[in-house]
Amino acid sequence: MPKTVAEVMSRDPIVVRSETPLKEAIQLIAERRISGLPVVDDVGQLVGIISETDLMWQETGVTPPAYIMFLDSVIYLQNPADYERDLHKALGQTVGEVMSKNPITITPDKTIKEAAKIMHDRSVHRLPVLDSAGQVIGILTRGDIVRAMAASQD
Repeated sequence: MPKTVAEVMSRDPIVVRSETPLKEAIQLIAERRISGLPVVDDVGQLVGIISETDLMWQETGVTPPAYIMFLDSVIYLQNPADYERDLHKALGQTVGEVMSKNPITITPDKTIKEAAKIMHDRSVHRLPVLDSAGQVIGILTRGDIVRAMAASQD
């Protein structure tokens, strides 16, 4: 019988809130050697996820979009809204300003195979695991799946 997400996930993950200072989230990620944290609201509902990728903007900065001038008009060669979003992340001071909203999630009853397919198809490294009430009860990472694969070969 295939393993389920509930059998493999990390239970009771560390979570942060939108108003958590970014410095505190960075410290948690570094000290615990994890690559991301679920972000919850006051009642524990998932509102986003903050990952190492989201934090890279803090260090790398943002390059303004390329544009050309034509007849006193500015024509952007890239979407300026993307630049504004990235700039907001680079200057953010709280988790809510930097996090990725609407994260892809999974339920504990799904199989590891289903989880792996979602992660591969959606190019995500972790899936918050939600119960029927929408509460974060665990997190499943690519590493968890690889360890489950290794254990099944024994």
